[in-house]
Amino acid sequence: MKRSFYIFAAVFVVVGTQAHAQTTIFAALSTTSAVDEVLELYRQQGGEPIRASYASSGALARQIESGAPAGLYLSANPDWMDHLEQQGLVAEGTRQDLLSNSLVLIAPVQDRRSLDLRHGMPLARWLNDGRLSMGDPAHVPGGNYARQALEHFGVWDDVQAQTARAENVRAAVLLVARAEAPLGIVFATDAAIEPQVRVVATFPPSSHDAIVYPAAIIGEHDSESVRAFLAFLQTAEARQVFERYGFGVQ
Repeated sequence: MKRSFYIFAAVFVVVGTQAHAQTTIFAALSTTSAVDEVLELYRQQGGEPIRASYASSGALARQIESGAPAGLYLSANPDWMDHLEQQGLVAEGTRQDLLSNSLVLIAPVQDRRSLDLRHGMPLARWLNDGRLSMGDPAHVPGGNYARQALEHFGVWDDVQAQTARAENVRAAVLLVARAEAPLGIVFATDAAIEPQVRVVATFPPSSHDAIVYPAAIIGEHDSESVRAFLAFLQTAEARQVFERYGFGVQ
């Protein structure tokens, strides 16, 4: 879990010391690799340097509520963006549905089982006394979608006591990559960048709410530079980067 600690520590440094010096984007952890590349592309094209802080969408939303100087918020769940809008923190008219994702069941790469997602599937038996790795449904969008999918298939009550609830989806992937959990439910984009896991099955879109990533400017830190970067996120060049990492673009 060292990586997760580092991520939250980095957020603290940004919020507590240097964020006033330049524009900051608060982005869902599952977008890290793609957003890093988009930021570099933006800089190469003459854009103003943008600082990025990554964590679970819920953790970032709570930081913004507490006054963290985020210029732009990219969430992995519309509910957290709704929450900030209800608090009057989102600049009017700037919210855009930017990306989409899918939900997958993963196993360690050496596990070659073929598992069929179906109503009443024997998921508890598949775990074989191990734990199901997923984000914490209380504040991690990936965990909330996972719970929805398991409820759809009628197996949440069977396995909820066997879940390992990570503080973000990347941490959930690592538990499976290290074979500390035999199975996990994560975003497809996170599974795709971890070579030590394999996708066993993809959950049908009908089994959970649509996985949409809205982006919006935080009103208190609205500026021309923030608006310029939000516009860049919607260009063909940025969209090609997101698609290469497995995201759908809206």
